[in-house]
Amino acid sequence: MKPVVAVVGRANVGKSTFFNKVCGKRISIVDDVAGVTRDRLYADATWSGKDFTLVDTGGVELGSDDVFQEEIFQQVCLALENANVIIFIVDGKTGITQSDEDVAKILRKQKVPVVLVVNKLDTFDVSATYEFYSLGLGEPMPISCAQSKGLGDVLDKVISYFPENLKVEEENGIKISLVGRPNVGKSSLINRLLGKKRLVVSDVEGTTRDSVTVPFRCNKKDYFLIDTAGLRRQRSVEKQSVEGYSVIRSMSAIELSDVVLIVLDATKEVSEQDVRIAGFVHEAQKANVVVVNKWDEKVMSKEAFTKILQDKLSFMSYFKVIFVSALTGAGLSSIMENVDKVYENASRRIPTGVLNDILRDAILNFEPPSKNGKRSKIMFVTQPDTNPPKFVFFCKDPEFINFSYERYLENRLRERVDFSGTPINLVFKGKEEE
Repeated sequence: MKPVVAVVGRANVGKSTFFNKVCGKRISIVDDVAGVTRDRLYADATWSGKDFTLVDTGGVELGSDDVFQEEIFQQVCLALENANVIIFIVDGKTGITQSDEDVAKILRKQKVPVVLVVNKLDTFDVSATYEFYSLGLGEPMPISCAQSKGLGDVLDKVISYFPENLKVEEENGIKISLVGRPNVGKSSLINRLLGKKRLVVSDVEGTTRDSVTVPFRCNKKDYFLIDTAGLRRQRSVEKQSVEGYSVIRSMSAIELSDVVLIVLDATKEVSEQDVRIAGFVHEAQKANVVVVNKWDEKVMSKEAFTKILQDKLSFMSYFKVIFVSALTGAGLSSIMENVDKVYENASRRIPTGVLNDILRDAILNFEPPSKNGKRSKIMFVTQPDTNPPKFVFFCKDPEFINFSYERYLENRLRERVDFSGTPINLVFKGKEEE
């Protein structure tokens, strides 16, 4: 496993900026609003040839009235338990606060190295670090995240604590993101699947603002669960707001996923926004499972709900749907079963001979369309790619192939081969493009 480096401190000291600078990309939200980061965020980083996992944590404000503070503190404690090195960031402009004292008291009890970092010293006045010696955590290191000053010195010290000849295992596994409207139970589903309270869960809409990746193992297989911020209607989101960035990261999470779980609320109508979210997944060409949560409060039969979905999601008729309850645990075992199944379908490769047998039978039943008395002719089909499966049909006059005939061929493929839960791509090319 890679060494784990946890970044801790009170709110608004620049932890997320430090996290993003070290990772080299914008993963954690940076905003002037205190308490933006609530869950633990993980990202891979490298310094001087040493790979490690960096963990951003929520701001610790033990005296705060924030309803999430207790949950945030629990997440910080879990991050500390798993860390090989801890970076404690304080604010050089405001000096030591009671929250800094509270965090320092916790860190002095840790059995792993702590690197004390004083941020916001844009003029690099080292004398401004002297008061932080009183925290009892060793020599304070001055930095300016905004100007990227001093970061290298901090990282040099961090990696000096790494054990020599550490064997780094390659991380393989199916990446699964959960998307849906706010408060449909995405974090609760992850916590149920993991069997522990890994993510902050609340009835308050928008609790999850960041996309959080959680590795886990199930039935001797490795997976990565990605919880994302709830996606609201675009007109409800200011583009430059914290939630605006959450939407961007949710879309990025979809792009990075192998399988997407589209989470719906059984107690609510299938809304226009639910359909839009499913559309995002379909357009991204990702294997997916529709997960109807809160089925313990069901208001109709599964058959009736499925019929509504078939109408609303007619553009992705290949969808698979399951009914679960994160509250009671009912149906949860079917989630991973279906994840494996749709990923298998998306990865399926069909022998060229079988494909052309399917094509031959389809043409015998219904010939390609014609135009001005001239008919297109499909010579053969191949499958050059998977995830999603892609089929290339080589034709004479491919421009004659209309949407209806393309849909007809897709349906014939799906009748003969199980591609449920995954989109498939059909491409028509002239014979000379072979």
